[in-house]
This record gives sequence, C-alpha cells and structure tokens, in this order.
Amino acid sequence: MEVKTSLLDNMIGVGDMVLLEPLTEDSFLENLKKRFDHNEIYTYIGSVVISLNPYRSLPIYTPDKVEEYRNRNFYELSPHIYALADEAYRSLRDQDKDQCILITGESGAGKTEASKLVMSYVAAVCGKGQEVNKVKEQLLQSNPVLEAFGNAKTVRNDNSSRFGKYMDIEFDFKGDPLGGVISNYLLEKSRVVKQPRGERNFHIFYQLLSGASDDTLKKLKLERDFSKYNYLSLDSATVSGLDDAANFRTVRNAMQIVGFMEDEMQSVLELVAAVLKLGNIEFKPESRCNGMDESRIKDKNDLKEMCELLGIEQSVLERAFSYRTVEAKMEKVSTTLNVAQAYYARDALAKNLYSRLFSWLVTRINESIKAQAKTRHKVMGVLDIYGFEIFEDGDNSFEQFIINYCNEKLQQIFIELTLREEQEEYIREGIEWTNIEYFNNAVICDLIENNQNGILAMLDEECLRPGTVTDETFLDKLNTICADHQHFESRLSKNSKFLNDHSLPHNCFRIQHYAGKVLYRVEGFVDKNNDLLYRDLSQAMYKANHSLIKQLFPEGNPVKVNLKRPPTAGFQFKASVGTLMSNLQTKNPNYIRCIKPNDKKASHIFNESLVCHQARYLGLMENVRVRRAGYAFRQAYEPCLERYKMLCKNTWPHWKGPARQGVEVLMTNLQVPAEEYSYGRSKIFIRNPRTLFFLEEKRKQCLEDLATLIQKIYRGWKCRSHFLLLKKSQIVVASWYRRYAQQKKYQKIKHSTTVVQSYTRGWQARKLLRELKYQKKCEEAVTTIAAFWHGTQVRREYRKFFRANAGKKIYNFTIQRIMQKYFLGLKSKLPSMSPIDKTWPARPYSFLDGVHAELRRIFHLWRCKKYRSQFTEEKKAVYEEKLEASELFKDKKALYPSSVRQPFKGDYLEISKNPKYQKLSSAVDEKILLADVVNKINRANGKGSPRLFLLTKKNVVLADQKTGQLKANVPLTDLASVSTSSQTDGFFALKLKEGSASAIKGDFLLSSDHLIEMITKLHRISSMAADREKLNIDILDEFLVQFKQDKVCVKFIQGSPKNGNSVSCKRKNNRLLEVSVPASS
Repeated sequence: MEVKTSLLDNMIGVGDMVLLEPLTEDSFLENLKKRFDHNEIYTYIGSVVISLNPYRSLPIYTPDKVEEYRNRNFYELSPHIYALADEAYRSLRDQDKDQCILITGESGAGKTEASKLVMSYVAAVCGKGQEVNKVKEQLLQSNPVLEAFGNAKTVRNDNSSRFGKYMDIEFDFKGDPLGGVISNYLLEKSRVVKQPRGERNFHIFYQLLSGASDDTLKKLKLERDFSKYNYLSLDSATVSGLDDAANFRTVRNAMQIVGFMEDEMQSVLELVAAVLKLGNIEFKPESRCNGMDESRIKDKNDLKEMCELLGIEQSVLERAFSYRTVEAKMEKVSTTLNVAQAYYARDALAKNLYSRLFSWLVTRINESIKAQAKTRHKVMGVLDIYGFEIFEDGDNSFEQFIINYCNEKLQQIFIELTLREEQEEYIREGIEWTNIEYFNNAVICDLIENNQNGILAMLDEECLRPGTVTDETFLDKLNTICADHQHFESRLSKNSKFLNDHSLPHNCFRIQHYAGKVLYRVEGFVDKNNDLLYRDLSQAMYKANHSLIKQLFPEGNPVKVNLKRPPTAGFQFKASVGTLMSNLQTKNPNYIRCIKPNDKKASHIFNESLVCHQARYLGLMENVRVRRAGYAFRQAYEPCLERYKMLCKNTWPHWKGPARQGVEVLMTNLQVPAEEYSYGRSKIFIRNPRTLFFLEEKRKQCLEDLATLIQKIYRGWKCRSHFLLLKKSQIVVASWYRRYAQQKKYQKIKHSTTVVQSYTRGWQARKLLRELKYQKKCEEAVTTIAAFWHGTQVRREYRKFFRANAGKKIYNFTIQRIMQKYFLGLKSKLPSMSPIDKTWPARPYSFLDGVHAELRRIFHLWRCKKYRSQFTEEKKAVYEEKLEASELFKDKKALYPSSVRQPFKGDYLEISKNPKYQKLSSAVDEKILLADVVNKINRANGKGSPRLFLLTKKNVVLADQKTGQLKANVPLTDLASVSTSSQTDGFFALKLKEGSASAIKGDFLLSSDHLIEMITKLHRISSMAADREKLNIDILDEFLVQFKQDKVCVKFIQGSPKNGNSVSCKRKNNRLLEVSVPASS
C-alpha cells in the first residue's frame, strides 16, 4: 500500500494560515515565529507562499528536494517554494495556462533569492538536451549580469535589487524553455551620484576596480583605490562575505554565456569607467564682465581621460558643462551655467548615462535569450519587484511614492484575481457563491493615477506649466484638488481636522494606503519627475566616436531635433505599470510574499514588531480573511477518503464504491453538522478550520489505536519468530556439539595410539642401533690391529732406506714451508688496485728475486686489465684521445702539461640546445665533434676576431659568433698540415693544399684556449679515415702562412716580464707576424 503524505502531517504550528484558529494578528505572528524557530521558513495562505529570510544556508534546496516536490500536489508536502514553482510549471505544461509568479517584499526580504530558486527549480524539472541546456544556462546567467549593474549594498541588504524586474520565460508544447524576455522598472539611478550613509553604489563599480586586471584598468584609465572616485562611498566600500574580485570574473563569464561579444563587454566597461571619471569633474566659479557667474572646470585631467574613453572632443563636452542652449521654434538662446547648475548637469549626465546603459544591457540580453521560433509559446512570468516602502523617519520621497503606487496596483490585481479564482472554483464545483466583503483599494489607485485630478497627473501638469514651478506649488495644487479625498491628508488642505496635526509637517502630505498611512516629503518631487538632461549634453554625447554612446543618446542627433518635452518619469512609470498589469491579467497568478525577520541580517532572530509591520503593509491578514470568507479548506474526494477512511468501520480498510459516497458515509458517521461542509463535483469544501482539526484529532487518535494494534501483532510475530529461531538454533548447536565431541574423542584415541606406536618403534630402533654400533666397533678394532701390525712390518723392512734419504726430504720440506709462508705474507700485503700505485712488498729471501719481480709484473698487468674493464666506450675514446695527445705533444709543446688534467668536452657551446645557433645547427647536417670559440688572426694588424669553430668528420666550419652566419666551410681533405709553436701559446695555423677550392682565400691562423684538444681531434679524424692522408703536425717556433697571394712568417719569441702574462701578436712588416709568449714559470 502506497504511503501518502499531507501538509497536515507532522505539522509545526499551522502550515496554512487559512487553518489558523483563532485568527488574530498575535496568533498569526506567533505561528510564523514558531515555524521560523524550527527552520520552517515557508508558510501558506491558501496558494500564497510566505517566505521568511533565514539569513543562512538551509539544506532544503538539494536535488533530492527537487525530486521530492516534482509532480506532487500543492498541499501534499510541507510548505515550500518548490511546491508553488511545480504547481505553476505543471499548470503551464499540462493545462496550457500561462503563469506568473509575483514576488514582493521589502529590501532584504529575499526576493532576488526567491526568483533564483523558482528559475533553478524550473530549469531542473524541464527537459534536457544540448539546445535546451544552452537556453536554460543563458536564462540563469542573465541574473549575475543584472545583479552586478542593478543591485547595491544597502543598510537593509548586502545585495539589494535597486530596480524591478519582470521576466517572461517562454516554453514549447513539451514544457522545454525556448527563451525569455526581461522588462525592467525604475532603476534607482540617483544612487549613481549619491548614496545614503552606510550604503554603496552599484556593485559593478567595486567589482571592476577589484577584479579587473592591471592591463584592463590601464586601458580604462582607472586605479584600484576606491577613494580616488567621488561617486563611491568609502564607509561601506568593502562588504563582509562579498568577494568583488571573484564576482567580477563571474559577471564576465556570465556575459560571455549570455552572448556578449568581447568588444561589447569592453564598451560597457568603458562607459562604467566614464561614469567614475565624470564624478571626479569639479567646477569653480568665474565672474564675467556683466557681473554674472559662470562655471569653469578645476582640473581637466579627468575630463580629458573621459573624453578619450568615449571618443568625444574635450572642448565640446567642456562647453556643454558651461552653457545651456534653449530652442523655441526659430529662436535659440544660450545661457551660462553657474557652479550649482554645472554640478546638476554633471550628475544628470551620469545618471542618464548609467540608466541608459542598464536599459541597453536588458535589451541586449533580450536579443540573446529571446525565443527563435515564431509559433505560439507558453509563458511563465516571474516578477521580482520592490515591496511597499515606508521609512519611519518620514523621509519618503518620489521613489517611495511610485513604488507604493506599483504595490497598490499589485494588491488590487491580487484581490481581483484571488476572488475571481475563488468564484470560478465555486461555480466549477457547483457550490453556492457567497459575496465576500473586502477592502477595495481601487479608490487609492484612482487618487494616484486618475488622468484628470490624480496626483501623477497634477505633478506632470506642474512640470509642464510655464512660470515658476516648485515643490511648494505642487503641494498647493494637491491641497486644492485632493483636500476632500478620504485617503489624502495634508496640514495645509481645506480639511480643518489636520490643521493641528503636528505629526504632519507643512511640506508633506499623507496617503492612507491599503498597508497603512505613509508620509511623503514633497521636496524633490518636481525635479525627479522632470528627470531633465540638457540638450547640449545629449548632442555632445551623440558626437562621440564610441559606437554604444550613439545608441544611448539618439535624441542628440542634430538631424532629428525634437523640440517636444520628453515624457516625465511618473508618466513613463505609470505606462509601464499599466502594461505590466495588462500582462498579469492574462496569466494565472502565483504569489510569494517575502518577509525579513530582523534588521541585523542575522539568523535565529525574529523581531515581532518588524515582521508585524511587514505583514500589515503586505496585507497578509487581509489575504487570510479573503481566503476564509468562503470555505477555509477544500480537498478532492479520493485523497480525503484515503486520509480519513480509518474513522469509520464502513470505509475501513477499503471502500468499494465511488469516493464521494465514501466521504458522505464517513461525514454522516462522524455526525459533522451539515452547515460545516458542502459537497462539490470533485471536492469536499469545509467551512471552518475547527471542523478540519476535529477530523485531524480523530484521525490522530485512530492512528494511535491502529499503531497499538500493529505493535501488538508485530510483537507477537516477533516473539514467535524469535522462539522458532531459538529452537532451530538449539537443534543446530546440539548437532554440531555432538559432532565436535565425537571428533575430539576420536582424535584423543588416535593420538594415544600414535604415542604407543612411537614408543615401540623407538625401543626397536634403539635396540638395533646398539647391535650395529657393537658390530662396527668390532670391525674397527680388527682393522686397527691389522694396520698396526702391517705398519710394524713395513717399518722394519724400510728402515735402512729412510736413513739414507732423510737430508734431501727435510730440505724439500723446509723449502716448501718457506714458499708457503712467502705466498701467504704476499697475499696480506698486496698494494691497492690503482695502476699508478708503484709500491710492492719487500722480498724476505734473496733466492726469491726472480719470482718476486715476475709476480710484481703479473699483478700490475692484471690490475691494469681490471681497471680498463671498467671503462665505458665514451671514456675509452677520451683516454685514447689523451693518449694520442701525449704522443703528439709530450716533451714537444710547453702547453701540453697544463692540458693533461683538462677533460676533452668537445661541444663547449652546446650548439643543439642553444636557440641562438639553431639556424647554424640546421645548416651543419653532420654530427658536431667539437664546437668552441676561436680568434681568427688578422694579418693586417695581428688582432683576433671571434669565430665559432665547428669540427665534423668531414669539415671544419667557421662562423660568426654573434649572428651564427657561416664564414668558411673547409673539407678535411683540403687540409695539408697544422702548424703550432713549442711554447705555451694557443696559436695554430690550418694550412690548405695548393690548388684546392678552399685555398683561394689562403690559410687560417687561429688562436684557441683548447689548442691541444682541437689538433688532437683533427689528427685523430684524419688517421681514422681510409681515403685521406694522415695529417702532419708541425711544431715549430717559426713557420710560413699563406694569406691569399702572400706568404707571411709567424715567429714566436719569449716576451719580457713588462709585457705581463698575456700572449700578444704584432705585425712587424708585410712579411712578418711576431707572437710574444710569456716565459713559463
């Protein structure tokens, strides 16, 4: 049997406020607090979800939770935002009903997180596939981009949305997302130029300065220090738990996923940097000759950098900050701006630049995420918009006024749609409709939006009226026209009852909203509604070479000059709200009311007064009363019968007939008054929560009785099962024990038998052994007696012969012992295994001279052989070269002794590894045996030029040391001989064969620090080649060198001490080069 769950199971407090009894404000708050203390942050009011911000992570959003709420009835599980999201998604997918989810609440209540949870749930439960996943990812990644540019840290919330957002997610007939459209409402652009104490500007400014690379900041002409920018507040520049650098990387990645091109992202960052630079522009007064003051820019460096970023001529923007041009039909008037007006123009430009950039971002995101197919789509709208705002200090201004106007409209549509839904359900179920009395806030909406005498209409009329227009004249008009309105209060109105109300200042008016009275200060209403940007600044922006700027300021185009006054902010917002309301009217609504439990952003704290304040202006008690005005609870017949069937013997455990009949039998049997419920076509409607709790209490008692019965049966079954198991176990244990006892007995008998047998065999063996030992002793005794007897006979026979040869035998024995002692002593005194160790033990006797010397020679040969066997092939080749060098230069050249200890490395330059000589290495296609730097001697002055000397098996290559360019390539077959001196210098001459191709330029006179190795390798290569003659090595202190057509004598002389220890070569005449070599010590 399938186990069914319900909202009423294991309920903490009351999960649905409609069932709260008694219904008072105190019981309402007590129920919220009780559930909040047990981490139950969601509570229902019918189909409305109340969400309390826990200010911490809770384990209730896991993939398992998503699966738990997937395709479940709304009231089947405990309250959760997933239940509402699932209900909306299934209604859209299965019933083809467009849905909207309205999320309201004040800043910090968790509206943005709630919208993310709804979108993530829908993304998790809808279809899969590459294209579908791409659309889902783009929809989800649009959030970080909009949060960066539209959210800010406030005193109430570290990530407060400063704009209203409505997203329509479009689905196909299968319920898979195709795309979406985002609408934004009323960005708080005043935050760009000024932030309240303890709050920050929009996140993107701090993210850019913290997370951008040094190269990016350099291109944007920015520095990381927040204090360098006037538009950034410093008291809250860094927020605990907020990593601006990491968030910047997240935003860049999200923009790429959504579809922004790299140049578009760079353009957006340039505009953000321009806003920061704009805030650093400051003005100073300057008097003109006519006595009027005009403004001048103090430091033009920030202006210059901003103009470079946006591609604007500096003079054009500088003039726009100093002058204002007013056009009226055929006439133009140019006036100067004072310092205050210049600052106003600067801030207006900054606000307009940022707000238009934000609108462009929304449009650009819409282009990327919009559905491509042209067919009709199913739509789910998610509205994340600011809740009702009331500042306790009375500092409510134009922004709070239009926000509260939007909430009045949302409340109006909520009441209308909720009542309509109730009425439709009653009609659908055939229940008699009873009229529900409720407060209709249409009168308040009319007070604000009426086209003739509404507050917004009068504000627009004041803004457009010629003459002096101030906030005071606007208030006077309100006092004149709205004085008699029951929801409008002003101290200066004609209504005398407010004349002495000191809680109502003279420059304020008060409106009785559905959520309570709100005091508005009129200061700034006119300016904020005008939202004026001077035409000179718009035209200056349009002249920019920056592609994005031209799109943001189309009114700056001089060709399309429009002299009409732009629409006011109030008019635009009223139109946007009207469009939103029309959109919501066509969809099935779902509501999430977000509440923050405290102002400290701390977990586990429930401030009753703060929650009560929010519950009042959200109209939650009104929601409950509207819902309870008809029937408080309704449930389909099948789940109702399944839940309460154990309360009646006729329906328990299985009801065979229709579910409605079963419910009727059940209610009749329980004697529930007929006026407390009604039967619909598919549901039973219960009027009073007390009736439902009566059923629940009876069910709880019945469940306890059933549990007792089940426990009794279970315990009896368990005891019987335990007894049968013990009985079976006893039989098994007894059989195993008997088997074990017999095995032990058998093993004991077997062991005893083995012991007796072993003792018997031992006795027999010992007896046999004694007999064999006795027999052996007898045989040995006979043999010994016979041996002694034979010995005696032989000694008697040979005694005469032994005496005759005794001296020779003693001598031989003595010599043998001396030799044995000699060899043993030599063994212990052998020298080391080093071939150069010439020590050898002294001979003990002179007659051993020949043997002693021969043994020394044999040991030395054996030791050398052992030493040679340790050589590798490379080491053997090096020693062979050293040996050949010894044959060539020992006792012939004074430089040779110093070269003995130097190893022959060959490749001193590591040509193949050095990228500098990569081209030269590829040009030489043979293995390089030697690579070194030599000096090529110039016959003209005797000075040397560094060259790379490369030796292969077939060629000698000379190349330039710096460039690696090939200078000469001499085949070894063209070499006739090599000449060098007998002294310590490193000079040698490569003499070429006459008539060879290489002899055209003559011989080479070179100098090297590794002369011995070079000449040895040359001689060795020529000796190993079968097709070449052996290379002659001439060691002379005077030899001839052929330079082209002339022969020059190279003469080596001993240098005087004053010349130092260096070798020098000097030209004496055209036929003589003299090399001075220092005397060897």
